[in-house]
Amino acid sequence: MNPEPRGPAPGPGGRAWRALRRNPPAIAGAAVLAVLGMLALFAPFLAPYAEDAIDRERFYHPPQRVRLEDLSGRFALRPAVRATRLADPQRFAYQETSTIQPLRWFVRGDHYRLFGVLATDRHLFGVDAPARVNLLGTDPSGRDVLSRLLHGAQVSLAVGLVGIALSFSLGMLLGGWAGYLGGRVDDVMMRLTELLLSIPALYLLLALRAVFPADLPSGQVYLAIVMILALLGWAGLARVIRGMVLSLRRAEFVTAAEALGMSRLRILVRHILPNTMSFVIVAATIAVPGYILGEVVLSFIGLGVQEPAASWGNMLAQARSLRVLTSFPWMLLAPGTAILVTVLAFNLFGDGLRDALDPRAVPGRASR
Repeated sequence: MNPEPRGPAPGPGGRAWRALRRNPPAIAGAAVLAVLGMLALFAPFLAPYAEDAIDRERFYHPPQRVRLEDLSGRFALRPAVRATRLADPQRFAYQETSTIQPLRWFVRGDHYRLFGVLATDRHLFGVDAPARVNLLGTDPSGRDVLSRLLHGAQVSLAVGLVGIALSFSLGMLLGGWAGYLGGRVDDVMMRLTELLLSIPALYLLLALRAVFPADLPSGQVYLAIVMILALLGWAGLARVIRGMVLSLRRAEFVTAAEALGMSRLRILVRHILPNTMSFVIVAATIAVPGYILGEVVLSFIGLGVQEPAASWGNMLAQARSLRVLTSFPWMLLAPGTAILVTVLAFNLFGDGLRDALDPRAVPGRASR
């Protein structure tokens, strides 16, 4: 009896997707990254307040607990928080009162532009004014930590993604050009990469940031950080791409393209560099946490995104004092947990992607 004919064998992309699906940590990391991306994208709508909105009556306010009960302790369908009062101004100690403040959905609040285009004042949740809800507490200026955390995600995540796009594009082009042309171009390019790699990254990062004026607006500081991280990040990739191109430039498909009279740039961009994409994708996924941490370090030491704009780095900077660490730990836990979860998710997804795209991996079994 003849066996039933099978369908066409899956291509490299299909095999990689099949291997990735068999890696639960990688799928979990990808899911977390997708959630973080959506939170950052819709941050102005999800945040109950603007990132710079100040409440002068709620300095160092602790996180409020959401309750599903009424004053008598019976179950209630509508979530609510209890109002608080300042019991000890010296220690910023607050006490709950008997006033119930129901959480309301799609409330009106601070004006913003969703995606930078759609002007609106609708927020996902809130309480009736003039009351305020602070699910993750407030900072020393009375600003809502949850709102700043969501707005800060836009800066911290975007710095990583945009920085990777710029540095990897630069590294692929320069490394590929050096490997394909060889000769003097290769020598000059490799000496430049060796010079950049020989300088400690942190000191070079600080030196480059010091070149820019200290009073730059937050938007320009953001662009400056992206440019600095991209300038520092391309050298290592360029060396690896150059080695891969050296092994590809004598391949038959490259020789055929040269025989057809194609330009060198077209051969490099259309025929050689696409064969390095599996490595580049994995390397970019694993390198993004380094760019995020670079922005965090700059903002933490006061050289990055400046107040009142929010980033995870300058949120951590407010939690440097011993008093904050011992008395107001939520100011450290909120941005610290966000950074930890983001870096861990990128690493899990990057490791799984590396295993899935590894041509030496045994089909049906994750590589170790």
